Amino acid sequence: MTDQKLTRSDAVSTDTAVMRALKKIRVPATQRNRELGLLLFAIAVYGSAIVLVQLGVNGVVESGYLALASVPAVLALVMHVVLRLRARDADPFVLPIATVLTGLGIAMIYRIDLAVGLQGWDATSIRQIAWAAIALVAALAVVIFVRNYRVLFRYTYLSGLVGILLLLLPFVPGLGTEQNADVWVSLGFVSFQPGELAKICLAIFFAGYLVRTRESLTSTGTRFLFMTWPRARELGPVLIIWLVSLGIIVLQRDLGTGLLIFGMFVAMLYVATGKTSWVLIGLVLVATGAFLASRVLPYVNGRFTNWLDAFNPAVIDADGGSYQLTQGIFGLAHGGLFGTGLGQGRPYITPLSQSDYIVPSLGEELGLVGLFAILALYMVFTSRGIRIGLAGQDDFGKLLATGFSFTIALQVFIMVGGVTRVIPLTGLTTPFLAAGGSSLVANWIIVAFLLRISDAVRSRPRVVIG
Repeated sequence: MTDQKLTRSDAVSTDTAVMRALKKIRVPATQRNRELGLLLFAIAVYGSAIVLVQLGVNGVVESGYLALASVPAVLALVMHVVLRLRARDADPFVLPIATVLTGLGIAMIYRIDLAVGLQGWDATSIRQIAWAAIALVAALAVVIFVRNYRVLFRYTYLSGLVGILLLLLPFVPGLGTEQNADVWVSLGFVSFQPGELAKICLAIFFAGYLVRTRESLTSTGTRFLFMTWPRARELGPVLIIWLVSLGIIVLQRDLGTGLLIFGMFVAMLYVATGKTSWVLIGLVLVATGAFLASRVLPYVNGRFTNWLDAFNPAVIDADGGSYQLTQGIFGLAHGGLFGTGLGQGRPYITPLSQSDYIVPSLGEELGLVGLFAILALYMVFTSRGIRIGLAGQDDFGKLLATGFSFTIALQVFIMVGGVTRVIPLTGLTTPFLAAGGSSLVANWIIVAFLLRISDAVRSRPRVVIG
């Protein structure tokens, strides 16, 4: 009897062990396999762009630089492995798109460095590779340690406070730098823009705040012109953020960041309430603020003058005139439909061609077709982010993913619209492409949050907050 009991006990334990092993065997990671294929293609595009730049400028391939440029690609593959282990259901398109855009930006910056003869640490492309590595490490840290992004909901108001403090950091004596806009902070060995990290903190604050106050913001208002308009007492949050944005424009002389923060809040407010009237109110406030700033602030008035009368010789030759804008437009025209080819154009003629004017630089050498392909990548990235937000039932995650996605889309529109003379030029950077470590780190952190949110949406779709 004892032997029979032992046999049954062993059988039960064996069956339990087998069941545990079977539970660990999951359905094949289709999303991750798709991501791996796209990521390998993105890395191939990145490497090919570097090689074409070297052949176009020098006629030879330098293996040393290729090895150095491979560091971000290797880290992107490491992130893919981490996603297989920690976030198996994450969106498969976000990481490859961010990788190929970062790679194209590094390739174009490297092309300009070769033209002007910059080498070593003085070369902007070397620093961009280093910043790309730091950005990917930061994104990896978010994916690994922020397992449940909903924890951020607890720190709604703390995130808002940190965001405001980051915006005020350039005014701290000894930290601010002498630039055209008071947006830079210098720590001696490195300079960065705290406003780039502030937009992440403010997005978390906006999402948490709107979840908490959505009921009052969506209350019945006045019906007019087929829309429901909010009551006067509900306009307070919009007016406060509008005044904060105007403060950024006036005090920091940073038109781009002011527009970005206000636009992000209005977009998230529309998603939270579903009221089109909020969008119209936001547009009216933006137009009013732009008009007042153009009348009061000389630098904003100069931006409008350069925009409206760019090809006037007097405006082109003026100090702070439209020379840079017109050179960028001429570069785009020189590129034509298919471009001059990587390494074959003259993008370095345009001032700041590796940062503010990276889009005309790419447009000249890749042509209209290449530029449209890059814009299509941004469109897919934004649509995937919005889809991540709308697919879940978690109100906080929905607003956060939508806010991050709209921030990238708005930043692209502001920059591309500025250099193509659709709207006045501002001081923002093109996400992932332009030279600048602060922007690159912040945008890769956004990538990490989108991956985390998308994994939670697919694996736990019924968890609701608020």
